[in-house]
Amino acid sequence: MNEPMRATTAAYEQTVRSTVALAAEFGDADWERPTECPGWTVKDQLSHLVGVELGLLGDPPPDIDVPEFDHIRTEFGRSLEAAVHVRRPVPGPAVAAELADVLERRLAQLPGIDPDRAVTLPDGNGGTYAHLMKFRAMDCWTHEQDVRRAVGRPGNLDAPAAHCFWELLSKGLPIIAARRAKAEPGQIVAFTISDPLDFHVAVRVGDDGRGHWTAPDAPTAELAMDWETYVRLTTGRCTPDAVTVHTTGDRDLASRTLAAMNIMI
Repeated sequence: MNEPMRATTAAYEQTVRSTVALAAEFGDADWERPTECPGWTVKDQLSHLVGVELGLLGDPPPDIDVPEFDHIRTEFGRSLEAAVHVRRPVPGPAVAAELADVLERRLAQLPGIDPDRAVTLPDGNGGTYAHLMKFRAMDCWTHEQDVRRAVGRPGNLDAPAAHCFWELLSKGLPIIAARRAKAEPGQIVAFTISDPLDFHVAVRVGDDGRGHWTAPDAPTAELAMDWETYVRLTTGRCTPDAVTVHTTGDRDLASRTLAAMNIMI
């Protein structure tokens, strides 16, 4: 492995192990608790992680017909649902054991993969396998947090994979400010995120109508929130009325930005 892939693999391993350790604490009721992913329980979240990792190992997908669910909106969503649906009759501890096993298989596989191998990334762009592992760390950590909120056991918010989340999803902030919130040329939207991770960034809309990173000084509008709120909003796990966000400056622009925070659309 090169250093970027080694770092993202370590982040991926840490969050999956954290999830497996968390699952060992669950009672029977915890497995069936609903999460903020529509239609998915705590057990379904782990089933999803198992399915993705098995696919990366080259295992064939489940040969089943996925029923129609209201939360499935795309063919990609339907493909993800197969691994979840096939495990619905499986006890939660067995799914957790499968996740622990698939993690070891993946960790054994990864040193033999060329970090510069060209792949299609989850966002549809081309990239390297090392960059794909950053996506895997981000995704596994996002679902760990879904599970932790559902069972009321917060933790690991500042994990190495949380930094992968920021690096990947913060790239959408210029699009949110310029394209979705329709900030005007010259306007600046600042984002202050804190507890436990701290970021203070700003986007200025240029004459070309696009958002560009700029210094967070004298913003037109500013949104301040804690890290978990930022994660929930940008992943579409909740609507703005479910969280506390402090806004200053142009309230209308701040409101439009807040309403457009879901990058996962």
